[in-house]
Amino acid sequence: MASFEIIGGKQLRGELVPQGAKNEALQILSAVLLTPEKVTINKVPDIIDVNKLIDLLRDLGVKVEKLGPESYTFQSDEIDIDYINSEKFKNKGGALRGSIMIVGPLLTRFGRGYIPKPGGDKIGRRRLDTHFIGFENLGANFTYDAENEFYKVEAKRLKGAYMLLDEASVTGTANIVMAAAMAEGTTTIYNAACEPYLQQLCKMLNRMGAKISGIGSNLLTIEGVEYLGGTEHTMLPDMIEVGSFIGLAAMTQSEITIKNVGYEHLGIIPNVFQRLGIKMERRGDDLFIPAQDKYEIDTFIDGSILTISDAPWPGFTPDLLSIVLVVATQAKGSVLIHQKMFESRLFFVDKLIDMGAQIILCDPHRATVIGLGREHSLKAVTMTSPDIRAGVSLLIAALSAKGKSTIHNIEQIDRGYQNIDTRLRNLGAEIVRK
Repeated sequence: MASFEIIGGKQLRGELVPQGAKNEALQILSAVLLTPEKVTINKVPDIIDVNKLIDLLRDLGVKVEKLGPESYTFQSDEIDIDYINSEKFKNKGGALRGSIMIVGPLLTRFGRGYIPKPGGDKIGRRRLDTHFIGFENLGANFTYDAENEFYKVEAKRLKGAYMLLDEASVTGTANIVMAAAMAEGTTTIYNAACEPYLQQLCKMLNRMGAKISGIGSNLLTIEGVEYLGGTEHTMLPDMIEVGSFIGLAAMTQSEITIKNVGYEHLGIIPNVFQRLGIKMERRGDDLFIPAQDKYEIDTFIDGSILTISDAPWPGFTPDLLSIVLVVATQAKGSVLIHQKMFESRLFFVDKLIDMGAQIILCDPHRATVIGLGREHSLKAVTMTSPDIRAGVSLLIAALSAKGKSTIHNIEQIDRGYQNIDTRLRNLGAEIVRK
């Protein structure tokens, strides 16, 4: 188990370029299974979760060629569909949360899609019902082997249908859209997710020959087609990295420019950080974060305590609530963090409390942060990363704390952030991978 050793309390300075979006990549890479033609994808992040999915695609028979540091071609003209029955597939697929995204493409093109219970973050229940109910609506037969935790869907030919999703699941919507793209007839999905990454997937599929309308809304209409062809696609900048870097600048009192952020796709992310008192300036498609000695949390109009909660797009992404919580510990004022989606995601606050933060964990979904206004800096401690976002939040806390901190289980961080230690050292951070 690898670790980071961090000497914190140092101001950083420089520029950061966000990687390609992790959450988009898991959808886009799975979509290459929909066509036998070559698909070129740019801005692919070099992170564990994405590399595991590419490895899984290779095992399925996808021809993968790396064109450069962030560009690949994929060709799925000789897929070994029987591989999904193998023990090797069960082991590899079970180690990756994003493996669920291959089911829709395999089902619609080859008539069957199997997947073991996917792994991933330990942040609470992440049910897959939306995916499989959607496939059943399209006419697939679903079976679940509870003893082996193995999911199967099969259909000779999917047929379009109307469906109202029980939740606006991003991955669920994406999987159903990919399955419906080559179904017979028209599919209508209401309460569909409309995140920028889902919009990106739909636009890519349309370039491949799909007929998807309503992109950007919660009502998608998909007219099934017989065949999808090749295309080229470029990932958006990762909005979670952008938010993480805003938090990093604030906590370490650093002047940082975040380059090429894809500002029009950030939604309310800049606004939420501004309500924490963080100053920023948009310069074209860059975000300039000036060094700030102090920042003060806003209140609601009537003076009541600010609440920041997650919600489906265009609401605030749950992946940044951990960052917001950490940033609030050194602000002046108080804020209630309400994590509605995952019941285990706030449990990492015990490490922040050990560092001297004043946080009341009200219940598994809510935490009240009493900002110290930098009156007392956080203390350096030894801690373990429980998931991707909490891991980066603890890393940001360690970079602001005076002294030497150690973070174990950094493989969790590497799952979502490419070469994070190298990029931080380029800003002047003292961080060593052990």
